[in-house]
This record gives sequence, structure tokens and C-alpha cells, in this order.
Amino acid sequence: MAIPVVDADLCTGCELCVDIAPNTFQMSDEGISEVIDPEGDDEDTIQEAIDSCPVEAIVWE
Repeated sequence: MAIPVVDADLCTGCELCVDIAPNTFQMSDEGISEVIDPEGDDEDTIQEAIDSCPVEAIVWE
């Protein structure tokens, strides 16, 4: 099963992924997105968050 992974070096902290899939992503204390539950939202919602990332910092692994 593929899971979403955030590249912390690319993330700009725009929070779009958290807005779209709040059960999957949260912002860390450093202002970087992180995965809190790879199955927190349905796959289509997670894909929307991935597609919305302006710097393509989220991928399926």
C-alpha cells in the first residue's frame, strides 16, 4: 500500500494539504507539513492534497 510522504526540504508551509486533508496532515512546530495518519482521509482527498501542493513536496511511496 502506498502512503503519502512529505519532503520537509521542499515544503514551504503553505498549509494547503492540511486544509484539504486534515486527518492525514498537520503542521509541525517548525511550520512544515507532516503526515499524522496515512489513512486519515480517503485516497482521493489525499491525492487532491498532493496535487494542490505548489512545490510538489508530497508524493506516494
